[in-house]
Amino acid sequence: MMFDLRGKTAIVTGSTKGIGKAIAEAFAKQGANVVVSSRKADAVEAVTQDINDNHAAHGGRAVGIPCNISYKEQLEMLVEETRKAFDKVDVLVCNAAVNPFYGSSLEIPDTAFDKIMDVNIKSNHWLANLVLPEMIERKDGTIIIVSSIGGLRGSRVLGAYAISKAADMQMVRNIAMEYGKSNIRANAIAPGLIQTDFARALWEDPEFRARSEAQAPLNRIGQPEEIAGLAVYMASKEGSFLTGQTIAVDGGVTISGG
Repeated sequence: MMFDLRGKTAIVTGSTKGIGKAIAEAFAKQGANVVVSSRKADAVEAVTQDINDNHAAHGGRAVGIPCNISYKEQLEMLVEETRKAFDKVDVLVCNAAVNPFYGSSLEIPDTAFDKIMDVNIKSNHWLANLVLPEMIERKDGTIIIVSSIGGLRGSRVLGAYAISKAADMQMVRNIAMEYGKSNIRANAIAPGLIQTDFARALWEDPEFRARSEAQAPLNRIGQPEEIAGLAVYMASKEGSFLTGQTIAVDGGVTISGG
């Protein structure tokens, strides 16, 4: 079948809700072994059970490994436990991210700025470096970072977050250039406004949502499942000639003049 992920093992960070959960479910439906991970153990357990009961197919299964990506030792544990469960890591999806500040860059506290850069950039760098050696040895692997269209545009109120997401786009370009000779592909997905808990403050704001929908050629916001299919493509053999790219999934917002 097309987009066959049977025999593949994928780690998906931030996968107990929203886009990450949708990606984990989609991978499982295509036969992948999936590692569900986020900070809260009870949420990890619940989503893992749901995937195994309702979404896993073609012999794949899910395991849950709680992890706070802010801490390198926890990322090391995440990769070690994944290898204990499935022997290898074929696909890494860096989806977990934070945005603790909304407002002018003049007003962002250093603590908030540092947290955004540490979680949204440094943690992805750490995690990629933890799985790259085995991918290089195997001469096969896929790294996907869930970025944002914020990284493609300026922002008056999400400046630090947008900077971090632009850096993620550059990270996949760097990985693609450095490790393409080992048949490792790295790409980013840049969602627009998606109806998730992470973006709740935006889509629950009637004025912001109306403005976003008016700007989008499709005249609506997106759903997590509409991101997951692209991740499946990137992880499968059908996506094996795609690398170093950022693909916006935004209802057309970034092509609109506003």
